[in-house]
Amino acid sequence: MQIQLVRSATLRVHYGGKLFLIDPFLLPKHSYRALAGREENPTIDLPMPVEDVLADIEMVLISHLHTDHFCPDAKRLVPKHLPLFCQPGDDDHIVQHGFENVTVIDDKVEWEGITITHVPAQHGSGKSILRDMGDVSGFVFEAEGEPTVYWAGDTILYDPVKENITRYRPDIIITHSGGGIWGTDKTLIIMDAAQTIEVCKLAPEAKVIAVHLEALDHCLTSREEIWTQADANGIAHNRLLIPADGETLTF
Repeated sequence: MQIQLVRSATLRVHYGGKLFLIDPFLLPKHSYRALAGREENPTIDLPMPVEDVLADIEMVLISHLHTDHFCPDAKRLVPKHLPLFCQPGDDDHIVQHGFENVTVIDDKVEWEGITITHVPAQHGSGKSILRDMGDVSGFVFEAEGEPTVYWAGDTILYDPVKENITRYRPDIIITHSGGGIWGTDKTLIIMDAAQTIEVCKLAPEAKVIAVHLEALDHCLTSREEIWTQADANGIAHNRLLIPADGETLTF
């Protein structure tokens, strides 16, 4: 399998002989409002033309409807006939934007030999923050001859994430590790460096891929900070992978 980080949480994934797109965020640099008052988003350009991001895609998976995971340009440019999978409650919005082949993953679905399982995620903590953030999801991918992949999504590290690691014993864990903050209290809404390192410790046999970094003004955790904490905790660089924008990892 191959995982290409496009930018932020957007991934092109070759898996089970298929190519699918995860959480397309295609907006050009500085075309969307600031989220933490620091800089308009996204803070960096795409590393490739949009046409290359969408090239040869056979399926799309959307974890939730926040703009940095399914932006207006994606709603306009992603081909409407492609199979598109989403969490419960998001399908009406997606269909309203013209998508013709939308499937909700309540529990699990089988698509072209790939099993995709919906698992819980929590986008922050505290009632007001969770009300602001709304429902989010993670997903587990399984296919014959492929590693088991746990895409945690926009979540902090909390008990259900730990339980997912124990239950599914993933070979690869994709974490959103940008240390995003929200609200006047600057509450953590996705994993930061410390939580990413904790995931590595919880799954010592897995490879952890940290993404959702250095592209949004409310995501304060840098790649360098994660590497520093990894080195301090004895996490090898062949176990924790932090791809550059545009980089492809092959397993």
